[in-house]
Amino acid sequence: MSPTWSLTAIVLVTVATLAVGALGLRISRTTSDFYVAGRLVSARLNASAISGEYLSAASFLGVAGIVYSLGTQMLWLPVGYTIGYLVLLVLVAAPLRRSGAYTIPDFAELRLQSPRLRRGASLLVVGLGWLYLLPQFQGAGLALHTVTGGPPAVGSLLVAVVVLASVAAGGMRSITLVQAMQYWLKLAAIAIPAFVLVWLWIRAGEPLPGFTDPAGPFGANLAAYRPRDHPVYATYSTILALCFGTMGLPHVLVRFYTNPDGTAARRTTVIVIALLGAFYVFPPLYGMLARVNLPTLPAGVSSDSVVLLLPGAVAPGALGDLLSAILAGGAFAAFLSTASGLTVSVAGVIDQDLLSGALNKRLGGDLPATQSFRLASIVAIGVPFAASWLAPNLALADLVGMAFAIAASTLCPLLLLGVWWRRLSTAGAAAGMVVGATLAIGATAATFVGVPADALGGWLPVLLAQPAAWSMPAAFAAAMVVSLATPGSVPKNAARILVRLHVPEEVTQRGASASPN
Repeated sequence: MSPTWSLTAIVLVTVATLAVGALGLRISRTTSDFYVAGRLVSARLNASAISGEYLSAASFLGVAGIVYSLGTQMLWLPVGYTIGYLVLLVLVAAPLRRSGAYTIPDFAELRLQSPRLRRGASLLVVGLGWLYLLPQFQGAGLALHTVTGGPPAVGSLLVAVVVLASVAAGGMRSITLVQAMQYWLKLAAIAIPAFVLVWLWIRAGEPLPGFTDPAGPFGANLAAYRPRDHPVYATYSTILALCFGTMGLPHVLVRFYTNPDGTAARRTTVIVIALLGAFYVFPPLYGMLARVNLPTLPAGVSSDSVVLLLPGAVAPGALGDLLSAILAGGAFAAFLSTASGLTVSVAGVIDQDLLSGALNKRLGGDLPATQSFRLASIVAIGVPFAASWLAPNLALADLVGMAFAIAASTLCPLLLLGVWWRRLSTAGAAAGMVVGATLAIGATAATFVGVPADALGGWLPVLLAQPAAWSMPAAFAAAMVVSLATPGSVPKNAARILVRLHVPEEVTQRGASASPN
């Protein structure tokens, strides 16, 4: 593998990111520009940006790595990632836009009239954002080390610096343009090498890949996959986490606040589903091809590296180096786009709920809003960057899966019940968040620490690694039971807020214009 070509691709992606981000600086002036891009992002542009943001290190490298390691049962991962947006489209996309909030904590306070609940939601958003940022730094380090042999810390530092420069420069306006560009770059970067590798496969006279033919090239290698204990439970729990955790991810939801109205938010989601579906065709193909061409990996090499190693195994020489360089550039685009979105969402919460108030109090209210946002961006990206040096070397897809499970168990009940159930009380929402956070975060912490593989017949490690199937229902149950038991804490304006969430903007505007002065 030629490090020169790969470094060139990474540098080109970095320069393009900074150049497009600088364009956003010229058009970002107000607080609304920094937080939600002035709420004027078109459906097509927003869909490209959302897709670019959503396709993270786990999507570009992790899905192929986990299919390589665990086999065809992991093909549900890209399906779940995509279905999550379908659930989002049907249940919350338009109501969230109509809420008028900047962030998830904004929505929590608007719906339930509780500053204390807002603070709880803020802590969850920041924690989830930091957890999701960890694999972006780890993936960047892994990618740079794989293609160049350089220290992983350099890749992590490069992503942190570029993201901070883009976010601090122009906020949401900058990264909207950056992420839209990066989606199409990532799609080309993963699709072009895939087509070339399949063409080389066919030209070599090998049969077309078949997943069910026991005599075929894949069938012969399926036996080599590492089995997962209790795969049915693990698969369904993963699908639940991906389907319902999507709506609880802060960098996903903040995007819907940038649309001009609820109709545009729904249109955005439909386009996103198509764009994600087009991308997710390719990572499983890399995983399966790698099982044939890379049946074993060198000691110490992670399965997340197979996407970058595969071209060299199939086409040694200049062609393989070129394909690896294209993939390396696409991988870095994935790290940069997702890290940018996460940093904006986390920085927005830190700024609004923690930083700006304290600084303005100390400075007598003279601190510009954009300056406090930039300071919050440093905190938002600095903490997970430092933590990435101490985090265990977990698979990228596993880390992201943990974030989805926590989001599904905490913010998802708040959003779904807040949008659709009038009887949700402040106490009930708080109970749901506390129960979901305790169970999901506790399970995640236990997984980090380590659990004996044979505990409870292998069930305990699987239940802790994939907690969504039991932690999410428990959170919903807690929220509903406590809400029914505390009708007095239901906000008095709940009915009016729900009307605001569900009535299309054109109807309310006509009603306002027809009202007497």
